[in-house]
Amino acid sequence: MSTWLIILLIVIAAVVVLGAVGLVARQARGRRGGPSLKQRFGPEYERAVAMHDGDTKAAERELAERVERHGELRERPLEGAERQRYADLWTGVQERFVDSPKEAVAEADRLLAQLAAARGYPDGGRYEEQADALSVHHAEHVDGYRRLHRVARAGGGTEELRSALLGGRALFDDLTGTEPDRHRASAGTSATASGGSRSHTRSHTPWALHRSRPKES
Repeated sequence: MSTWLIILLIVIAAVVVLGAVGLVARQARGRRGGPSLKQRFGPEYERAVAMHDGDTKAAERELAERVERHGELRERPLEGAERQRYADLWTGVQERFVDSPKEAVAEADRLLAQLAAARGYPDGGRYEEQADALSVHHAEHVDGYRRLHRVARAGGGTEELRSALLGGRALFDDLTGTEPDRHRASAGTSATASGGSRSHTRSHTPWALHRSRPKES
């Protein structure tokens, strides 16, 4: 057998092997893709499908690309004082809402962007990329951030502004909290009642965020 024929056979065999490996990998992703992506992204999965006019495969490709780009991101932990600073800033936003709802929502949008950047996500100046990265790790709450960002720019009635701020609060709690902190908060808040330090997850929410009041003339 001549040398060139041996080389040709080796090349053909290599192509066949690579093609088979690629096919197996695609099939494996396909088996994992749909159900796992839907489970991982939850509401964000449905949003992606809607954004692609019902094209599930296109939506899953986009979501898989997000996981590939941002899945290895490791959130930078917040120091206690830093966490408390953000909690105090958010409490100030909620209190400001009573008199200046639109300005408070815009401030909350900026604060969430800053907090996400502090945790290691893309800078808030790259909002879409930041939101995509957040969707990989905080899929349940990123829609609230998207709505807050949209309302902060487009404006709306008081009820819409209130709803947007409350939606953004869910992501804020996720980003400022840790699992042990949340477990301690749910186990009891006797320290606060007895004069101890308050938990950032229990910061006061003004009553105006939960109910409307007639505006005085």
